Amino acid sequence: MGKDKLRKFAEINTFPNVYQLEAGKVLKGKWAKDHFKNDQPVVVELACGKGEYAVNLAKLFPEKNFIGVDLKGNRIWRGAKTGVEEGISNLAFLRIQIEDLLDYFGEKEIDEIWITFADPQPQISRERKRLTSPFFLSKYKVLLRDGGKINLKTDNDGLYGYTKEKVAELELITHKDTDHLYQSDLVDEVLSIKTHYENIYLKKDKNINYIQFSFN
Repeated sequence: MGKDKLRKFAEINTFPNVYQLEAGKVLKGKWAKDHFKNDQPVVVELACGKGEYAVNLAKLFPEKNFIGVDLKGNRIWRGAKTGVEEGISNLAFLRIQIEDLLDYFGEKEIDEIWITFADPQPQISRERKRLTSPFFLSKYKVLLRDGGKINLKTDNDGLYGYTKEKVAELELITHKDTDHLYQSDLVDEVLSIKTHYENIYLKKDKNINYIQFSFN
């Protein structure tokens, strides 16, 4: 492991807005009350990477709480450091395996989920690891409040198509849907937020897919 990664791992241990493993479990069902010290809605970004979406959403919506979830500590470091330096009090990060979400959030604790440019896991053998697979959707159904929405923003046409198939198969409700986001009328200040990877894809003239859906 390089010196820079080691430095970042050491630094995130000092950040008051980062929880890792067991430290996060004690907040299950109590994120708003015990960490954020309020009763505002909780929004989660899964596979948040550097946390660009979580950071910018927190700035746009101070009346909500935002939590970025990822396993890569050296990536979380960037978003968490921004949160500390800029005093973004409605922003936190959780460093865990995403499949363990039920150990860290209570039933109906989450108001909305964002999945932005996650690994599409294209191999058939890795379908279960796709963040919109039935395996993960069953977890989101437990955690989301009634009417809570799931947002997928991705450059990967395969993951987008797969997600649409699962939404149809499971008879979920589609609220917004486009395979060319920036050529659609859906673009607003939220969907205009761009991650590091999205900027790379856009420079290559890649279309961006977006779908928002919820459970019945």
